[in-house]
Amino acid sequence: MASFARTPGPPNWAGAFVAGSTSSFSPFSRIGSTVGATVLVAMAGLCFGSVAAYADTTIDGPVNIGTAAPFGVLGSSAVTNTGPTIVNGDVGVSPDSSITGFGGPPNGSLTGTIHKTDAVAAQAQSDVTTAFNTASSLTPTTSGIGELNGLSLTPGVYSGGALSLADNGALTLAGSATAVWVFQAASTLTIGSATHITMTGGATACNVFWRVGSSATIGTAAQFVGTVLADQSITATTGATIAGRLLASNAAVTLDTNTITAPTGCAPAGTPVTTSSPSITSGAPTASTVGTSYAFTVTASGTPAPTYTVTSGTLPAGLTLNGTTGVISGTPTTSGSSTVTITATNGQSPDASAVYTFVTAPAAVAAVPSPGGTAAVQPSVQTSTGLLADTGSNPTLPLLAAIGFIGAGIAIMAFGRRTRAGGSGRHMRSAG
Repeated sequence: MASFARTPGPPNWAGAFVAGSTSSFSPFSRIGSTVGATVLVAMAGLCFGSVAAYADTTIDGPVNIGTAAPFGVLGSSAVTNTGPTIVNGDVGVSPDSSITGFGGPPNGSLTGTIHKTDAVAAQAQSDVTTAFNTASSLTPTTSGIGELNGLSLTPGVYSGGALSLADNGALTLAGSATAVWVFQAASTLTIGSATHITMTGGATACNVFWRVGSSATIGTAAQFVGTVLADQSITATTGATIAGRLLASNAAVTLDTNTITAPTGCAPAGTPVTTSSPSITSGAPTASTVGTSYAFTVTASGTPAPTYTVTSGTLPAGLTLNGTTGVISGTPTTSGSSTVTITATNGQSPDASAVYTFVTAPAAVAAVPSPGGTAAVQPSVQTSTGLLADTGSNPTLPLLAAIGFIGAGIAIMAFGRRTRAGGSGRHMRSAG
């Protein structure tokens, strides 16, 4: 029986308005409960306000495949291999008995055991039928899907008619280690050549299941993730890699030079899986300055990890938002104020939004002295024994020198006159 639990959200903030709503998520059979969601709305200060939401949903864990878990490949009518396929796990067939193309290089090899029409294979097929029916009974969280290329999907149950991933296409499954994805294809599953299925946030192949109403084909060199539960045949073409299992209930499994790894260490069925809607937890942004490197991080709780977008307004010129990390960074180029709304989403309703105001100050400018406010800068005086250049020289020294020379000349002239006058007197007395 599936179990649900409501985990209380963050404490109400001052002035918060609490509104109730309901949602449902049914990734396992017999799930009919609803889960309450709490919406918190708060405004703090002039430059920060938020619309935050918090809701937890606890659900049963991965689809229980029972004794089929160790099998990398299990067919009903036959298992046929071409080339050096490697199966990390068991290979089995039941109720028929044909398994060909194994026995070691240059043919296929396996790390587990071959079960050919034995009790182990028979029980595994019975458990596959149960798992197929369980996966079929789940209530979809998203219906009407078809082409998967370019999608990034959070945990849930996804249903459609014929599901496909186009050649060279990419599908991202974003969640945590306990997150579960179930895909319901009413008819076929076609995975194109050179496609990639990527898991982020710690998500694992343990918890990805593909319920296929008829046959499944995995294209050349595809990188596929998950356990295929097909009512009819499964074909893995040349070079395809499967992190999961190929389990066919009523037909054959055909392989060609593949690598198949059955997940190990998976949590048992019934292990609680918790998802929660995002709630923004970061406060008001710090101020910035034109020309100075800046960084501010928007943070939010929630499982799986939220991503971030600017849903209203424009960030200051020079700043950008990293949608994965929530970091707003760059070097502002214009002063002023910008108000933006940033929304955090993770596929669990409702989203969370916050209003931020970013204030950018002008670049610092060197102080200019007011008129008369400071003394004029004095020119430097050079001391030298030589002559000074006219620019910056002191005219007092040449003037004093000139006066000294003139005084010395006058003194010499006066001494000469006295000397001549004394000589003339001696001559006159001698003559008398």
